[in-house]
Amino acid sequence: MNPAAPTAYERFQPWRRSFEVGFWVAQYLVSAIGNSITVGMDVRRLHLQFAAWQPAVWEASSSVVALALVPAVVWFTRRWPLHLDNWRRMLPLHLFGSLVWSALHVAGMVAIRKAIYAGQGLHYDFSPWWWEFGYEYLKDVRSYAGIVLAIEGYRLLLRRLQGEASLLGVPDEGPPMEAVERPERFLVRKLGREFLVAANDVEWLQAAGNYVNLRVRGHDYPLRSTIAGIEGKLDPARFVRIHRSYIVNLDQVASIEPLDTGDARVHLKDGTSLPGSRTYRGGLRERIGEGA
Repeated sequence: MNPAAPTAYERFQPWRRSFEVGFWVAQYLVSAIGNSITVGMDVRRLHLQFAAWQPAVWEASSSVVALALVPAVVWFTRRWPLHLDNWRRMLPLHLFGSLVWSALHVAGMVAIRKAIYAGQGLHYDFSPWWWEFGYEYLKDVRSYAGIVLAIEGYRLLLRRLQGEASLLGVPDEGPPMEAVERPERFLVRKLGREFLVAANDVEWLQAAGNYVNLRVRGHDYPLRSTIAGIEGKLDPARFVRIHRSYIVNLDQVASIEPLDTGDARVHLKDGTSLPGSRTYRGGLRERIGEGA
């Protein structure tokens, strides 16, 4: 790959936040408008005694609260991601999450509707609440599932564009090329292509939920692992833990800047600065001294 030519993933980064926010805003705006029109048509067709503004309030209140809850689902799925290899274990947790999401959604939209109705001199009735909540939950559990699938599908696409690393496993036949317990290389899959990355080329590693990002020549490759799990597989003579979320290649360390808090800032040769925790600061200084 030509390092001078930005990849599709890198070109997307400046627009990523705008795209993500815009997607959900557009999603719920279109949903509110479309549902308001169809509900209004049903009201007129059935000759129900509702003013024209009422269906718009119902749908808009639902969409506004659902949109406000999207960041909570993003956080929840980042903390407890739902994948093909763990869906049986995570399904009960996400069923509970859907119940909480529905309770917040219903409480928010009912509060908005009551406030608007009161402003019009009317009363919004949400009773019996247990029956109405059951009805809303049957819709909300599908909405929650759709949000989770959209988020996880989007993350999977980003990982494919970015490139996803894995440990070299034991082959189907014959002995492994290298010790699986402490591999010298990582296998990276990117847009249908596979290539090997030498472990010593990894500049630093950062924990990111259920993944650890490998930093290699300016690119990040997520590896499905915990930071503690991958630490045990790296060469301790070359890699050292500097923070609960960071491991650094000692060959990349330029200097250590002590901070008044007792922590440190670790400066790398490429100009990158990483946080150093006081818990690991002494070990880092000792290791650098040994190398010197």
